[in-house]
This record gives sequence, structure tokens and C-alpha cells, in this order.
Amino acid sequence: MVIRRLMSDECILEARGLFKKYGDLVAVNGINFCVKRGEIFGFLGPNGAGKTTTVRMFCGLTRITAGEAYIDGYSVKKDGKKIKRIIGVVPDISNLYSELTCLENLLFSGEMYGVPKRKRLEKAEELLRFFGLWNRRNTKFKNLSKGLKRRLTLAVALIHDPKILFLDEPTLGLDVLSKRAIWDRILKLNEMGTTIFLTTHNIYEAFEICERIAIINHGEIVAIERPESLKKMFSAREVLEVSFTPDNPPIEELRSLHGVVDVEKEKSIFKLVIEKPIDILEDLAKYARDKGLNIATLRLREADAEEVFLNIIGEMRDD
Repeated sequence: MVIRRLMSDECILEARGLFKKYGDLVAVNGINFCVKRGEIFGFLGPNGAGKTTTVRMFCGLTRITAGEAYIDGYSVKKDGKKIKRIIGVVPDISNLYSELTCLENLLFSGEMYGVPKRKRLEKAEELLRFFGLWNRRNTKFKNLSKGLKRRLTLAVALIHDPKILFLDEPTLGLDVLSKRAIWDRILKLNEMGTTIFLTTHNIYEAFEICERIAIINHGEIVAIERPESLKKMFSAREVLEVSFTPDNPPIEELRSLHGVVDVEKEKSIFKLVIEKPIDILEDLAKYARDKGLNIATLRLREADAEEVFLNIIGEMRDD
């Protein structure tokens, strides 16, 4: 049977009007996006936004209510067996077989995917060496550190040479060195041609690693751009960091100043999201004089990755 490919060669993954409903709850509301072959694509959103549901539909773990999803040109609805051989999935929790060794976990997974015995032995050794686990090949999974468990979970997802790797919070809970080790290998995999689909709550990591980012909120895609483009589009507002002596004023009074969009407080520092720095500086100085306050510190900067993200989903929520 010949399966007709329906996507452009540039896209390895595509959603067309993808819709998911649980009873009366709309979890994903007719979204459209394309992941380009060979890119690292970030999929961000607050809790309950529809990230996990979208990924589960692409992986065949949740039935699609309406619309279409394609991976490497094959329909998720019609070509489930073919899809499973194309994708690798790394969940947010490393949940391999605790009593099996590193090597045994890889060989078992390879057998489940139908990888021939000789090839899975060769591939298992290749992956163990690639992830720095060869000397731990006979160590049971339960006896590995958290960072090494994460590495093995990644390795197992690659035993059948998937074209696209779904990563859910790949560095969650890891120390700095373990995070660097994981990302070093993910980037090398990407250089070798593997497409990476990343879901994470680590906004800074996503903006640093991903070539493009989609942001989903309330089941709808609200932005898809390169990280630098997102910053330009949504960080026209700047952040003014200010502290006062001898007392801290009420945050509501700062919010009421002309030109202030929002205010957050972190310890003794107020972060004022502003549109026009020149306008606010004069008003801020007058406010401090009237209240008998001194401005102790004052720093103007561009919004960072997390503030851009919060700005985007905040604006969509207000709309």
C-alpha cells in the first residue's frame, strides 16, 4: 500500500485546524503550525494551555477530535504504526525499567521497535558511548543519578533512529552540570539531523536553544516566531527597576503612574513595565518628592525572555 504524503518537504510536523475537546472543555482550539525539518522548535505555554494535549495527539496517545496532524508526511489519524517508527518521546519523568541495566533497557526498547538484533546491539553501544554511559552499561537504572537517568531516557528514545524527538522538560530538576551535559548532546543530535520538539517551562532555556518558538494559551497559538523576533515584537515596553528609601511605597500607587503598564516587586526592587521611559522618569521623581522618598537605585533595561513570555500571554488574556 502506498501512503500519499500531504506535507511540503520543508515541514516534518504540521497541525491543520487541530482540535481537541473533553466533554464541554476545549483543550486545543483549531491550531495551525509547522515544524521545519531539522530545527529545534519550542512549544511554550502556561499550565493548562494545551501543550501536553497537543503533543499527545501527535504521538497518538490522545484521539484527535477534529482537524489533521501530520508527521513526515504521514497522517497521525491513519498511519499510527508508521508514525511510531518516526518519533522518539522523552517524558518529563525518567520512567525506564528500574531493575534492568542501561544496556538491557536499550536492547529491550530496540526489540519493542522491531530493530534487528545485530543492529540494536550496535546502536545500543553507540548510544551508550554518545551519552557517556558505556562504563555504566551494566548498572541498573534505579542505581543511576538523576542526571544519568535523564541521559539514558534520551538514549532509549533514540534506539530506533527517530526523525523527530519530542522532549518534555528534558532538564527539569537537574543541576547546572547535568543540564549542560544534556543540552550538549541534544544540540549534537540536532546537528546530525534530528528535529527537536521541545516543551518546557524554562523560558530562558527555550529562548536560548530554540530556532523558533510557538506560544499556546487557552488552546490557541498566540505567537510563532524566532526568539529574537518575539523580543522585538513584544518588548517594545521596557523595564525600569527602582528602589526607594526609607520606605517602600504601595505597589498600587506605582501602577497608577502615567505610562506604567504593570509593576512587580522582588525583595526591595520594583520592576515597572513601561512604554516611554522619558515620560515616566519625570512622574516618578515627582511622586518620590511628594511622598518624602528617595530613589536609591534606578536601572532601565529591555524585557528578558520570561517577561516577554508573560507579556504575550498576559495581553492575550486581557483581550
